[in-house]
Amino acid sequence: MIMNLSLKQLAIYLSLLTIGSGAGWLGSRHFLPQNRSFQQLKNVTVALPPQSVVPNSVSGISGANGGDNVNFIATAVQKVGPAVVRINATRKVPNPISDALKNPFFRRFFGEDEQPIPQERIERGTGSGFILSENGELLTNAHVVADTDTVQVTLKDGRTFEGKVVGVDAITDVAVVKIPENKLPTVKLGNSQNLIPGQWAIAIGNPLGLDNTVTIGIISATDRTSAQVGVPDKRVSFIQTDAAINPGNSGGPLLNAQGEVIGVNTAIRADAQGLGFAIPIETAARIAKELFTKGRADHPFLGIEMADLSPTKKRQINQENKLDIKQDTGVVIKGVMDDSPAKQAGLLPGDVIQKINGKPVKIAAQVQKLVESSSVGDILLIEVNRSGKIQTLKVQSGTYPKK
Repeated sequence: MIMNLSLKQLAIYLSLLTIGSGAGWLGSRHFLPQNRSFQQLKNVTVALPPQSVVPNSVSGISGANGGDNVNFIATAVQKVGPAVVRINATRKVPNPISDALKNPFFRRFFGEDEQPIPQERIERGTGSGFILSENGELLTNAHVVADTDTVQVTLKDGRTFEGKVVGVDAITDVAVVKIPENKLPTVKLGNSQNLIPGQWAIAIGNPLGLDNTVTIGIISATDRTSAQVGVPDKRVSFIQTDAAINPGNSGGPLLNAQGEVIGVNTAIRADAQGLGFAIPIETAARIAKELFTKGRADHPFLGIEMADLSPTKKRQINQENKLDIKQDTGVVIKGVMDDSPAKQAGLLPGDVIQKINGKPVKIAAQVQKLVESSSVGDILLIEVNRSGKIQTLKVQSGTYPKK
């Protein structure tokens, strides 16, 4: 309803509203227009909603506690939060100043009696992780614990343990850590295969050193290729979200509305303003299992460079690679590595991939996912369109080469 209130009546009503509604739906500091004094508000007409439309919690997402404003986000965080950890890593890296002073040109600016400059310097970083099993198996990002043997792991309840880095897989940016403790809280793994843009996404981690930070957003996109994300050396189809993911969030869980882990957050792009990326939990869990079992993860490898076709991309590839691609859509092979499984099977630049093991593919992300879901040594039937002719080639995948 609409009421004409005096200044005194307005002040009393706002006080009662703020006190009587728990958290309150309207704060007086947001209510008063900027640059307006109380004297100027004497004759303001204020629209006040009926008491029946001022809820204690957001409609449709209320928790069992009603007046406590417990919603699905708080419920998910309460469920998963105790299983999210902070990981402090310390590593030794070469000191660039020491290396520079090996050059006589720079050394002559320093006296011989100067104190020697250390050959190495200590680099410290903070990331996140989450507990997979009650006996202390953790999952995090490879770049959080790379080049370290042990790390410091801190639980939400304040307990601190020395964690052993069991395995690191740089290709997927997944790593696993073990801490010497039992009966620990664990996360519940969900399913990322059927995610739809627009679904809720909740991130928990320790960004910028701020422990147990919760951010929320939506799933912005799925199946982002490593090339699209700008990290072509990785072998992951990323989940894209607008939930804030900053340095320190890396390795923490991305949750769905039910509090299940659907991805592993990774702050892999420093310039990703308003965008975050996560490794699908199926990929992360599979790699984690291999790392715990044998200390390494093997990845199937074909040895091809792919691109999604469009009329513009077709012209560009034809000009740059001196090819004669006819199709405007599909997945084209831009290049084939020497001594690779693809080369041995007879795949050629300009081939447009139609199917893999009978499954149609339209974009490079689908090809990458199908190959990654196979095992090293599997034979893949790859159907290609070569200059208008359909051919099916048998390619036995190899092991992804180490750098």
